[in-house]
Amino acid sequence: MQRTLLKAKLHHARVTHSELEYEGSCAIDGHLLDTAGIMEYEQIQIYNLDNGERFTTYAIRAEDNSGIISVNGAAAHKANPADRIIICSFAVLDQQELASFKPRLVYLDQNNQIKRVGNAIPVQVA
Repeated sequence: MQRTLLKAKLHHARVTHSELEYEGSCAIDGHLLDTAGIMEYEQIQIYNLDNGERFTTYAIRAEDNSGIISVNGAAAHKANPADRIIICSFAVLDQQELASFKPRLVYLDQNNQIKRVGNAIPVQVA
């Protein structure tokens, strides 16, 4: 059996650009891509905390350490500069891979700088 699990997350990223006429995708600071383990052209899901939009696109590399998070093409209708978003990628794992798998969770500040990196989400309590 195979299962789809969260592979990587950039949590509370801030959109810096929204470029309707760009060729599409989401440009992400290269250092953030590397830290999260997201490859260029990898499919990503974006969840917009400010307007509730959820959409699929792919990652492209922006300049390292630039803080750029640019939502491009048709997706530019779904996110505006300063919106808070969560960017996720997923992996399909077989039973043997599940035992040792840990996601890469990258938490960002309001300037898209890394606050911390982890591999587990705390248990939600009442």
